[in-house]
Amino acid sequence: MKLVKATKARLVFELGQREKRSLPQILKLYPCVPSAHHVLSKSGWLRDAVANQQLLDEALAEQRAENKKQVQALLADPRRFEHTETGVRLSLSPTDLEWLMQVLNDIRVGSWVILGSPDKKPAELTSANAAHFLAMEMAGYFQMQLLEALRCET
Repeated sequence: MKLVKATKARLVFELGQREKRSLPQILKLYPCVPSAHHVLSKSGWLRDAVANQQLLDEALAEQRAENKKQVQALLADPRRFEHTETGVRLSLSPTDLEWLMQVLNDIRVGSWVILGSPDKKPAELTSANAAHFLAMEMAGYFQMQLLEALRCET
């Protein structure tokens, strides 16, 4: 994945065949961070903690539903993906790019949480954890490519 064109209104990325197949598969995993992972306070010293936690949960559920719709719209929009001989060109506005980074971060962090928040690669890759490890690594890969493009653009 590399940045091939950048204007103030649009960033265009070239994705190879593997990236073309991987990005939609990774994005379809959203949301990935378990709902119970987000708590207002770990100490429990908040007024109306239960009611406030419920408000947070509702807000997060709404945000996740909206992001899920946006993921589906992005993947279904033929104007976003221009097919080339070597893969596709993905066109994003700066706002889209920031949103995509947040979605990818949810997938990366969520996969990490599901894996037990390991400091390094799990001791043993199994059929149960390999998909989460791959999702974590691929989401991180796409994030790094997008960040590199932003660094080069400025």
